[in-house]
Amino acid sequence: MTGPWVGLLGAMPRPLSSPGDACRQPQLSEIILRAVPALENRPLSLFRSLSTVGVFTLASRILGFVRDLVLAHVFGANALTDAFFVAFKIPNFLRRLFAEGAFATAFVPVLTEYKTSGDPRRLGEFIDHVAGTLGLVLLVVSLLGVVAAPLVVGLFAFGWVMEGATERLNLAAEMLRLTFPYLFFISLTAFAGGIMNAWNRFAVPAFTPVLLNLSLIGCALWLAPLMEQPVVALAWGVLIAGVSQFAFQLPFLHRLELLPRPRPGFRDPGVRRILRLMVPALFAVSITQINLLLDTVLASTLVSGSISWLYYSDRLMEFPLGVLGVALGTVLLPRLSQEQAEKDASEFDRTLDWGLRIALIFGLPAAVGLGVLAGPIISTLFQSDVFTARDVIMARLSLMAYASGLLAFIFIKVLAPGYYARQDTRSPVRIGVIAMVANMALNLVLIFPLKHAGLALATSLAAYLNAWLLWRGLVKAGRYTARPGWRGLVAKVVLACSGMALVLHWGAGALSGWFEASHTERALRLGGWVLAGVTAYFGILFSSGVRPTLLRRSGGD
Repeated sequence: MTGPWVGLLGAMPRPLSSPGDACRQPQLSEIILRAVPALENRPLSLFRSLSTVGVFTLASRILGFVRDLVLAHVFGANALTDAFFVAFKIPNFLRRLFAEGAFATAFVPVLTEYKTSGDPRRLGEFIDHVAGTLGLVLLVVSLLGVVAAPLVVGLFAFGWVMEGATERLNLAAEMLRLTFPYLFFISLTAFAGGIMNAWNRFAVPAFTPVLLNLSLIGCALWLAPLMEQPVVALAWGVLIAGVSQFAFQLPFLHRLELLPRPRPGFRDPGVRRILRLMVPALFAVSITQINLLLDTVLASTLVSGSISWLYYSDRLMEFPLGVLGVALGTVLLPRLSQEQAEKDASEFDRTLDWGLRIALIFGLPAAVGLGVLAGPIISTLFQSDVFTARDVIMARLSLMAYASGLLAFIFIKVLAPGYYARQDTRSPVRIGVIAMVANMALNLVLIFPLKHAGLALATSLAAYLNAWLLWRGLVKAGRYTARPGWRGLVAKVVLACSGMALVLHWGAGALSGWFEASHTERALRLGGWVLAGVTAYFGILFSSGVRPTLLRRSGGD
């Protein structure tokens, strides 16, 4: 195999173990670890692991909001931004499908088995073969994507083809040729992150997305003014981010003595197991992302700006989903895989129950707060001369629709690892097919009366169906039994959310008042009411008898 993956990693020797060797070979990871000492985290308990991932993800999401604020103020919401978001969504969707989705769910459980076996030689060969095989497949897919960029854009934005929007299609294809290689680099980044997660080193993979936000912000502010078509600078930002995120992971793998020498190994038993598990998981684990991409396809048939409204509202919804849902899925999969490898059914059950309780306690208030404050949040973050009051009103509608499904999205992140840890990827496929069909039917029903907001609402309703079917499957298989106290907890959380909603609704007032306020006034007002809502929620929750000890996994951490 040839290419940048081998060129960059193949020439790097395995870490040397003796003190003398360490003196002869400079340790780049030491430099980075001294600069960011918090990244050298030791193996943590389950809640501490969740906190670690959540904190770094929170930092990344906050910077992501800064990124979106910059993009909204510099470029607005129009046909040009629609073209970029299509060019970015296609490789980003594939990244979530291959890297964070199917590959991660297949790779981590198998890797955990090799780790548990205690044979370093077999473990090293397995990692080498996975690296080489994944790198080769990604290289081929990336090259095909670059060559076939116009065709790919036409498939995913056929509404533009129908209306003859040649300039928009050509611009999107031009940018896709720059953004598609992002799939290669970011998927290898996810591979490295999967290894570190299996060793309970969660901070580095959680921190890495910061680099994407920094790259896009920098290109929007400094590269865009230098280009003939400024929006193309964002595509360059995506490519730069992919390379930098991948390179950033390497010293940390080197420090763990797990830096691979990539060698294609399609016949390796572990690789073949991963491939078999990936085939159904390609669809099942990323059903939500497939639904969101279908929203983009249908939104291309609506008025100009619809794709951008859905994008910005989806980004806001992904803030709590990333901080809580993705963090839960990240820490639960290795833990559940370990418990499955050790055949500890009782701890497996306890871990799942803990994850669902955490999802409820933090996910439901996040959904309620996001829905009630949808207009003020969008106005505060994005409203400008180019992102008008009408854009705020339209994006608010889709954000409210997405927020209604936030809890279901988080539950899916908790429940799906219950299947993948047992290397069962077929059951979620059947569930995913049902949810996909339901989503498409709801799209066709709701798009006519509700336009772009109908697409968001259909995705949320399908997510609830998906989550319920995942839960029912685990219960029927005897892999999950609800532990005592659920009814009381649900009642207390709903009561606290109701009180918080009343406070926020009263405090937010009419949306017109937010349009007339200055940027500073909007920011101070929003920050104050968010703090009031959080205080009201946890105050009521604490008064009803819920204590912080509930956050600890019962019988565990």
